[in-house]
Amino acid sequence: MLKSLTSTCRLKSIHRLQRIQAQMMSSHTEPEVLLEKVGRAGVITMNRPKVLNALNLTMIRQMLPQLKKWENDTETDIVIIKGAGGKAFCAGGDIRAVTEAGKVGDSLAQDFFREEYTLNNAIGSFKKPYIALINGITMGGGVGLSVHGRFRVATEKTLFAMPETAIGLFPDVGGGYFLPRLQGKLGLFLALTGFRLKGRDVQRAGVATHFVESVKIPDLENELVDLKSPSDAEVTKVLESYQNQSSMDSDKPFVLDKHLPDINRLFSASSMEGIMQNLKADGSEFAKKQSEILSKMSPTSLKITYRQLQAGAALSLQDVLVMEYRLSQACMRGCDFYEGVRAVLVDKDQSPKWNPSTLEEVSEQSVDECFSTLGEKDLTL
Repeated sequence: MLKSLTSTCRLKSIHRLQRIQAQMMSSHTEPEVLLEKVGRAGVITMNRPKVLNALNLTMIRQMLPQLKKWENDTETDIVIIKGAGGKAFCAGGDIRAVTEAGKVGDSLAQDFFREEYTLNNAIGSFKKPYIALINGITMGGGVGLSVHGRFRVATEKTLFAMPETAIGLFPDVGGGYFLPRLQGKLGLFLALTGFRLKGRDVQRAGVATHFVESVKIPDLENELVDLKSPSDAEVTKVLESYQNQSSMDSDKPFVLDKHLPDINRLFSASSMEGIMQNLKADGSEFAKKQSEILSKMSPTSLKITYRQLQAGAALSLQDVLVMEYRLSQACMRGCDFYEGVRAVLVDKDQSPKWNPSTLEEVSEQSVDECFSTLGEKDLTL
């Protein structure tokens, strides 16, 4: 009985995966990503507004070779990346397709992460000015397409988060590199809780480099496109001139301002259990709220994420991405990722049954195994 049930579930997953792949391959009236040359600028537009420009493998496979081409092309001086539709830059990777693939052992479960992280690395090492206009929702995979570039322009519509611990994953796409480099323990706080930053706060946190009001973005883009062989300093000058004209919310303090000393103190423990103990012992409203939030997250994800950021603080972006690829494959082998996606994105009952269900039950050995080498299957950059 159990065997036939398993094969039925497997069959359903195969059919769902085939349906998703057919949708990916079908001849869209609109391409999913637009790659255009405007003057001496290469412009990338993620063009899936109905799904908040979620990043899929087809898009990654178009963007990566084009970036390489523009990097070596003497006719291209800068690259601008943006999202279509006004609501989102990119709300994340198309992980529903990845979970369906993982259930049936389809290679998309390796290919997606491998090629996405390769793209993140190409952005991080890009030799020319790379400007991400993160106007709207920017989460997960969308953060990977922006944060490693030299310039990230937030607007009042920007909504940033790394919400992966809620779905049994971890803040990947180089999160292990950029998060521990934010001030104090802010990055660890954002990584574990999935806390959302909005508008100017995205810049104040250090995720964006500049803040420009959304109405000024078209003019900013036109001015950037008109630059002739600009240096980083010349791009900075243009961005700063637009930032100086953008006074919206400038009088409001950073949303976490009064909590930063608490975050630094409470999240400084030498283990995930230590952080939870700190929060419970503190008794403040803020600590109580964070404790409640963390108690809903995958215990395995929390422990992996804690160690990922601890290790990533001393690694290069390349080495972090190699580490994160190992972690992605550990999540594909485990069960929390599938359960998290089911609870949050598929059935939407918001009641994941994590296994193990407590931090104490997640052994150090099981965490060690997530970080261990995949041998010849390791990511090579």
